[in-house]
Formats: sequence, C-alpha cells, structure tokens
Amino acid sequence: MLSHEEKMEVNALCERMLQSPSNSGHEDGVVAVMREYMEKNGFDEIVVDKYGSIIGCIKGNRPGLKILFDGHIDTVPVPNPDAWKQNPYGGELINGRIYGRGASDMKGAVAAMCVGAAKFARETKRDFAGSIYIAGVVHEECFEGIAAREISALVQPDVVIIGEASELNLKIGQRGRAEVVVETFGVPAHSANPHKGVNAVHAMMKLAGEINTFVPAQHPVLGPGVSVLTDIISTPYPGASVVPSHCRSTYDRRLLVGETPATVIAPFQEAVDKLSAADPTFKAKVSFAKGRENCHTGNIIEGERFFPGWLFEETEDFIQRPLKALQAAGFHPTITHYSFCTNGSHYAGEKGIRTFGFGPSVETLAHTIDEYIEESQLHGATDGYAVICKSLL
Repeated sequence: MLSHEEKMEVNALCERMLQSPSNSGHEDGVVAVMREYMEKNGFDEIVVDKYGSIIGCIKGNRPGLKILFDGHIDTVPVPNPDAWKQNPYGGELINGRIYGRGASDMKGAVAAMCVGAAKFARETKRDFAGSIYIAGVVHEECFEGIAAREISALVQPDVVIIGEASELNLKIGQRGRAEVVVETFGVPAHSANPHKGVNAVHAMMKLAGEINTFVPAQHPVLGPGVSVLTDIISTPYPGASVVPSHCRSTYDRRLLVGETPATVIAPFQEAVDKLSAADPTFKAKVSFAKGRENCHTGNIIEGERFFPGWLFEETEDFIQRPLKALQAAGFHPTITHYSFCTNGSHYAGEKGIRTFGFGPSVETLAHTIDEYIEESQLHGATDGYAVICKSLL
C-alpha cells in the first residue's frame, strides 16, 4: 500500500504534468518535469530520443528481464477552454478528482509509473533481477506505435506494460486500426456542359457502394473488424461551376489479429478492379494514409497509418504472474481487451513482444471536457505498478 507521502508524491507529479500543456509535437514541458523527477529519484539512465520521447531506467543489482512501462504524454488540444468548468491546465484536486487535459489520457498513468517504479526500487534497495524502463511517449495521438518503434529499438524489452485506462484491470489485446484512402479521378468540365467531363464524385459514389458490400471478419474475442467511411471531399472545393476531377475518401478499418496491409487493402482494390473492367473511363487508386508531424526536438516523425491488432492468451505466464500478485495485494482485476488502439500495435502487433495493459481511470473520460482522474485510481495504479515490478522481476 502507498504511504501518505507516496500519495502526495504521485499527486504532485501528476498535477505538474497537467500544468504543462502538451499537444502532440509540444511535449517538451512534460519531458522536463519527468526528467527532474527521475533525476531526483535515482534513475540510472535518462534518454530523450530523436522524436522527443523520454525513457528512464532503474537497474536491479542482478541481470534479468527488461520491463517497459509505456505511456504517452501528448494530448489532444482543448479547442474551447471556456467550455470547461475547471482549468484544463490547472491540475487542481477537487473532491478526490484531479482535473486537466490528459488526466486520464494519460498523464495520470505516467506519473503513477514513475512513482511506482521509484517506490519498488526504494523498498527493494534495488535487490531485484532486471531493469525497469519508463517511457513518456510522444505523438501517440497522431499515430499509435510510430514513436514506440524508436523506444523498443533502444530498450529491446522482454515485457511491455501499456498504461492506457483500464480501471486497474488487465488488458491482453486490442483491435488494430488502419486508414484506407480511396481516390477517384475524372475529367474537369464546365458544369454547363457536364457531358464533356467525367465526374469524379459520381465515380466515388459507385465505388463507395461497391466497397460497402464488403463485410469484415469477426473475432471471437476482439469482435468485428469494422470498415466505415469517415470523410469525403472533391476537388476543386468549392466546385465553382466545375465538374470535379478528383474525389478522396477515407475508410477507418478496425483490424483483427493476423490482418496485414495486403489483406486489408485487397477488398478495396477488388472493388476498383471490378468497376474499371466494366467502364474504361473509371479511374481510381487505393492506398494507406500517411502522417507527417513535427517533433519538439526539431525532427520529423512520419509513417503509414496501419496499426496491427494483437492478442495474447490469458494463461501466459507473464500475465498470470502479475494477475496473481495483484490479487494477493488486494486488487480485483478482470482480464479483457482494449476497445481502442494503443502503442501495443507496435510492441505486440509488429514486434511480437509480450505485452499487456494495466492503467488507471475510465477510458470514456479521454478527450472529454473537464477530463479528470480519481485519486483512488491514481493511487491504485501507483501501487499496482510496484506490484507488477515485483511479480516480473
């Protein structure tokens, strides 16, 4: 259990992190707060990588597993601060709740990771086998798992613990996510003479209808693999009396375990091929969306928006050991899976690293007005992370 001093310690760290705005690409203030905490609490190594993620390490006095606690420190923006009753960057404790953008998603969890690891190191006097890494990850809100690639290459962890909100339950998988871009190409003409052109929007309407006949597979644990049209825009826009020569739409695909870029793109390409064979004027292209963002280090982070799903068996030793240790410590975790995408898409989905989730708060508080984290959840996660360290090391 946490002492009163440890409860105040994690509260203070969480509050300081919340008081530093950290929209994606501007996480440097939170990095400075974490670095200061790590330096004061005897972390052996502290690194800021090229994308701006901070990784701190506490080493045991014997060789063993390398465990990595992963939590992102970027947040979505606050478009209208006046809509908040509390200061979105105040980090204020009110009636057992700490308010602020990122409190649940997920600065509270990162603060708990730091304090939980430091607590474990103090209590054991570092008499444990292995190393503990805490990663404050950037740009997760833009693309899950891209910045994590740099971290796993640096750390090469044996086990990863994702700190996304789980109400202190264990998560052993998630659906992945892909953004599929579909484009149709026409021939421009004056709208007074539309027959002289080829309307790219009409082509997209046909293609969207064809794509809509595709029904993704189901998974007995993760559920349905979703395919949904999320945006569409024509060129030129506004039209200004011109038959549109280009139309672009985006499909959000929620991915199941084992789906690859090739298998995901295949039904979209089949729809294009079918319409192209029937109409020589029909022209279209399918691809994955690509992201490119500036980092607070001055570097560029970029990648294709394809983030795999993953799932482990709950009987795995690396899941059962923390489960039993948490139960013995008075926790009551259930085993389930995340309903959203996390950095686990890289660690587990791309690299096959043993991964599970354990984090404070409720996932539905993410990105909301007056976002908060319950003190009880923050303190429970801090204690839980120390228990997990003991169970694995």
